[in-house]
Amino acid sequence: MNKKIALTLAIGSTLLLAGCSSGPDDQTMSQIKSLNGQIEQLNNEIATLKQNQSRTEMKATDARDTANSAKENAFSAQEEAIRANERIDNIAQSYTK
Repeated sequence: MNKKIALTLAIGSTLLLAGCSSGPDDQTMSQIKSLNGQIEQLNNEIATLKQNQSRTEMKATDARDTANSAKENAFSAQEEAIRANERIDNIAQSYTK
């Protein structure tokens, strides 16, 4: 009796494993191909977005550098204007003395 049960289990498990080991059917393969295509498309979109982000970051850095340069130039011009006004004041004082 135990031999019959063991034999039945062995045959059943063999058939079960044989059924599981078969390759995917055509519908499953077409779904896999479709999903692989979608993955490739998403990877391309990600690469494009990364490039756009990199360009945007470079533009932002350039804009920040330009703004800092303009700020420094404005500060320098303001200092030069103060010095020029002091020279004019000194010249005006020398004439009034």
